[in-house]
Amino acid sequence: MYVTLIAVAALWGAGTGLLVPRAVYRLAVEPDEAWRAVCPAGHPFAGPARGWVGGPGCGAGPDAGECRTGRAAAVPAVVGAVVCAVLAAATGPRPELAVWLLLVPFALVLALVDLRVHRLPDQLTLPLAAVAAVLLGAAAALPGAAGSWTTAALGGLALGAGYLGLFLLHPGGLGFGDVKLALCLGTVLGWYGWPTLLTGAFAGFLFGSGYGVGLMIRGRAGRRDAIPFGPFMMAGALTGLLAGAMSAAA
Repeated sequence: MYVTLIAVAALWGAGTGLLVPRAVYRLAVEPDEAWRAVCPAGHPFAGPARGWVGGPGCGAGPDAGECRTGRAAAVPAVVGAVVCAVLAAATGPRPELAVWLLLVPFALVLALVDLRVHRLPDQLTLPLAAVAAVLLGAAAALPGAAGSWTTAALGGLALGAGYLGLFLLHPGGLGFGDVKLALCLGTVLGWYGWPTLLTGAFAGFLFGSGYGVGLMIRGRAGRRDAIPFGPFMMAGALTGLLAGAMSAAA
């Protein structure tokens, strides 16, 4: 049963990871640009969810298979499989696992877009915070849930407020998209309590700082150069979430 759960979660992560490249391509634009409506060859996107879901091809036109809209889907598929598998292993057959698995594809899109253009699209950040709160509210009503919806909601507000304070103190250090993402991550981390929230938040800053220092040591960035911080926020949240899930299972 337990091994089957992990295997199914890994397949979910891999399958959804194969479908995110098109959304990444369409959203990876500069702040003053609208999202992309056509592939590089000029074909309008077709397929499920009005052309937002799919692999690197545009899904339209006689030569659609050759119209690549981004890097191969192998990387998000592998990352999605690994992340979902470890979440299943740490959480077990508890209702909140369904919430974590549903959020993973959106986290992949946000991370990849931020890595490419250093921004976190508003189309995902704020709606994702609301979706996380609603889904965790449903999970809290089911038997076997190991967290608290109240601390999840308060955690989202707390981490969002913390990032907002940092943004106001040093606007060049964080983007406002990071503040919006913090609402969702705080909600997720708060589910398992305040220690989990602090662990995830600290891990995110630790990972991001380590990456920045590494770039400076290699001479590839200076102290004032911006880095895409969203992926490190999400990696830190994953670390905290795994720790919280395992503690709840103990």
